[in-house]
Amino acid sequence: MKVEVLAVLDCPNAEPAVLQVRRALDTLGLHDTEVTRRVITDQQQAERAGFTGSPTILLNGRDPFAEPGRPAGLACRVYRTTHGFAGTPDPGLLLQALETASPS
Repeated sequence: MKVEVLAVLDCPNAEPAVLQVRRALDTLGLHDTEVTRRVITDQQQAERAGFTGSPTILLNGRDPFAEPGRPAGLACRVYRTTHGFAGTPDPGLLLQALETASPS
């Protein structure tokens, strides 16, 4: 499985997102799965990557938290969680997304 965390330079939520993904992968026993980080620097890169805000998590090239109609762009991203809005996804939803994306 390919896991990427895309972010703009100096995004305060990028490292927490990487750590959250790593914890979730470890919880699922996917200790050997690498988490790649990529910095998005311009609008063209954002559009090519499907980047709708920083941080964006891609699982096998797909954003499991994509919101229909949300345009690509260099902005902070806000996730809906069970505790309100946050800079990283809901941990339970992230686990589900990883389970779905993981090869069986």
